[in-house]
Amino acid sequence: MNFRTLLTTTAALAMMATAAHAEIKIGASLPLTGGFSIAGAKNKQGYELCVKMLNERGGINGEKVELVLSDNRSDPATAINQYERFINVDKVDAVFGTFSSKLTFPVANILAKYGYVHPIPAGGALRIYTQGHKNLFYFQPDAAEYVGRSLKGLIENLVPEGERPKTAAVVSADDFFANAIEAGLLGQKVMNPADGSEVADLAPGYLADAGIKVVYSEKWPEEGFNDWLNLANSIKRSDAELIIALTASAEEAVQLTRALKTVKAEPKMVYYSQGTQSEFHEGTQSASDSILMHTAWHPAAPFKGLLEGEEFTNADFVTAFTEEYGEAPDEDAAIPFAVCQGVEQAIEGAGSTDNAAMGKWLSERTPENPVRTILGRFAWDDRGLPINKPFLVAQWNDGELQFVYPTNEFSEVSKMTYPKGGF
Repeated sequence: MNFRTLLTTTAALAMMATAAHAEIKIGASLPLTGGFSIAGAKNKQGYELCVKMLNERGGINGEKVELVLSDNRSDPATAINQYERFINVDKVDAVFGTFSSKLTFPVANILAKYGYVHPIPAGGALRIYTQGHKNLFYFQPDAAEYVGRSLKGLIENLVPEGERPKTAAVVSADDFFANAIEAGLLGQKVMNPADGSEVADLAPGYLADAGIKVVYSEKWPEEGFNDWLNLANSIKRSDAELIIALTASAEEAVQLTRALKTVKAEPKMVYYSQGTQSEFHEGTQSASDSILMHTAWHPAAPFKGLLEGEEFTNADFVTAFTEEYGEAPDEDAAIPFAVCQGVEQAIEGAGSTDNAAMGKWLSERTPENPVRTILGRFAWDDRGLPINKPFLVAQWNDGELQFVYPTNEFSEVSKMTYPKGGF
């Protein structure tokens, strides 16, 4: 072999070796088993579909993406350990966030410690965003404490004054997310569990602002609760015209709905924090009719995002997901897909996987120059919460999850069914 041939062969081998390592590794710890497994499995689908589509388009900045997934079993300590491993052992370039406030709160400290951009798909408790971390970017409309703003607006805008509910029963799981929504509705103080300091005082609360009196409230333990019939009977005996159920999972929402149907409760309005999933309707059937729930995403929303620099709409996502998995997506798949879009745009915008540069690029987004996703446009305040992103409200009717509020957001809006009546 002459020198020229040797040089050519060596260069080719070097290029092949470089190409083999030209890969962006992204780690994600998800609750694929345990209490959050239904949502965790759908988060996995959203992340995997986005990565697959990016790779089919050539990757990010010409580099293929490898998704490193781990099951945290819905356990905070396991989630912490897995993100530590992603960073120190797997040497990932970036991370996708996990599901639920319960897991996100402790993980936030780890990712802040290592300076990694923390894109959050599901972790709405306000206390996550008041720890002083500057690497947080929440891919939902707002903190959970402010969800009640949409319920109050819906009642005031869609229900005639003389027909509005005057009393409410508020029942909830003892869960980070559920407690956060409850605090906003009831006007409670939000405390930092780490040091007991006050994060926010939400008095008087959205229900009081709407002229609604709470006549019954109950909190059940996060794990092991099964006394749904007694809870439903207590709700019925309260004669509350509005039932608000803040559950930790869709399965809890199913169990409570079945119990309310059994005791033949007859409220004017029912509002849940969970239930946009197809599994909820499968488990409740006609009893789900007229139940309202907030959501970050709806298939009818005409959002226009980006994928590899080209327009990729919400309708494109619905089509791609259905082709890939043989069923329509719900928000638990759409939100992580949007997270993936945001990380892709951050890497491309920064020109590298340097997390400091990615975080700077994301922090510089504005409503006029946002990250564009299938959940709409995102720019964040100093805490990492989205700017000017209202929650959507959906309602189950005849087996269809219909978008009903706000009425001026999109053209495809359905008329809200009211009153609900029986289950």
